[in-house]
Amino acid sequence: QVHLVESGGGSVQAGGSLRLSCEHSGYRADATCMGWFRQLPGQDREAVGFTDTNGITSYSNSVKGRFTISADNAKNTLYLQMNNLKPEDTATYYCAIALVPAAKYCPGQYRRPADYTHWGQGTQVTVSS
Repeated sequence: QVHLVESGGGSVQAGGSLRLSCEHSGYRADATCMGWFRQLPGQDREAVGFTDTNGITSYSNSVKGRFTISADNAKNTLYLQMNNLKPEDTATYYCAIALVPAAKYCPGQYRRPADYTHWGQGTQVTVSS
């Protein structure tokens, strides 16, 4: 059973930094697409950024240049380093995994929340002005 656990959320002032972690386990796969998403109450979940088994990363325009996704495969952990945080970054952050036959499918086909079947429980990030 796929298991994802996020941690690292908290409250910071604008301009501050946080690093979120996502420990993942319980699966075997030829390749994985991995994503970070965020959501405000009453709103749709939106993409923050993605990575895959090939190490290809991409980011939404709203976080590009401020957020960085990385992975420690030895620890089965995905990270989201968030710098220069803004109040509009306040949300619950989720990591998600899709098990795929090859990582080449990730950039074109795994960009929406509906494309991901395995989710963590979320971690709250609050940025004050």
